[in-house]
Parts: sequence; structure tokens; C-alpha cells
Amino acid sequence: MELTAAKIKEIRALREKKFRDASGLFTVEGEKMVAEALASGLEVVEVYRKEEIGEKAMERISALTTPSPVLAVVKIPHPAKPSAHGLCLALDGIRDPGNMGTILRMADWFGIDTVYASPDSVEAFNPKVIQASMGTIFRKQPVTADIPELCKEFKAKGLQVFGTFLGGENIYTADLPAEGLIVMGNEAHGISPQVEAHVSVKITIPSFAKGPTAESLNVAVATALAISEFKRRTL
Repeated sequence: MELTAAKIKEIRALREKKFRDASGLFTVEGEKMVAEALASGLEVVEVYRKEEIGEKAMERISALTTPSPVLAVVKIPHPAKPSAHGLCLALDGIRDPGNMGTILRMADWFGIDTVYASPDSVEAFNPKVIQASMGTIFRKQPVTADIPELCKEFKAKGLQVFGTFLGGENIYTADLPAEGLIVMGNEAHGISPQVEAHVSVKITIPSFAKGPTAESLNVAVATALAISEFKRRTL
């Protein structure tokens, strides 16, 4: 199989959000990731293997420093927004692709029902998000939502909205229900004032250090600890 210059340019363009948005496509690299994409039920448009297209062509279409032996082009799914129920996670302005991918992976591991993301969060089909998710993106895609409105929906159903703050209630002694919405904020600024206004309960993950300690936790680490504690209460 020989790739034309036009096709190589088309695949390379999918590294940028504007071209992913325009085409409705994203790329996946690596044997494991491509296998998961094929098994996921998502529409895999094309699969390119190094032994079929040649090493030089693979180097040109790959976004990795060391090109993988296989790359797939996949259609972006658009999951419908579900009704407010279960234990869900809302991401308010998460900008780092590594954090987003890791958070999705944690949500998958702990069985979070739905992950919502604000429109200003990093796009889920960014190549770095996909790599950090380690395949989770094929099972659990975040649903774009207006987070303040989402909080209102949960509260209207009689469910609490929990937000993580440095001065909140100790998560290990707080009353944590089996259902509700957990909000995690931006890496630098935390939960926005617009979302904070709708938080029912402010919680914090306390430090156990006896002396000087880190100022705060990485948001992906904090998310894993928070959802782990919520789930632990249901055992």
C-alpha cells in the first residue's frame, strides 16, 4: 500500500483539534490501542501498518517520537448526555492532556457512571489524552456539559454536588453517599466561582505530614483519591 502525499497530509492534520473537529476523525497508535479501538464498537475508518506502507511513510504520519508499527483513523463518537444519576465526575477546566487521560482511566477503573467535562477542558481526542488514557477513551468518553447547569440538574434530583477545596471538610470523615456529582477543578485555579456557587458540600483530601508539605495535589492524583474514597464507602 502506497500513501499519497495528500493522504499523509490529511492524516498528519488530525494532530490538530480544528482538523479533528472538521473531519470528525482522530488517530490512535500502537498495537494494543488499535486492537482496543477495533474491539470497542467505534467506527475504525482506516488501519495503516508499517509493513504495508513502509517505515518512511509511518514516520511521516505518526505523532510519536518513535513511530509505532500500526496507526488507525477512528470516527469521533458523540455520546448523548445522560440524565443525572449515579456517582458521576465533572471536570471544570481541566487543561492538561496527561491529567485528562489519567482521570478518564481512573474513572474507568473505579466504575464512575459518567464523566462530564466543561467546554474549556482539553479535548478528549487530543493524541496525548488518548495515550494517557491507555485505552479508556474507547470505553468511557467524557460528555461536554455546562457544569453549573449540570450541578443544578443533580440538585434538582435530590443529589448532592461535592467540590474539592483546600479548606473543605475532611473527605475521610465526611458523609459520602453512593450517588452524586464530584467536581474537580482546573490545575492552577481550582473550581471556578461559577461552579463553586452550586457546590453542596466542600471536601478536602487532608495532608498527613507533620511538617512542611506540598502545597497541593496534582488534580489527577486528587481525583483518584476522591473517587476511591467515595467507592470505598459502598463496599
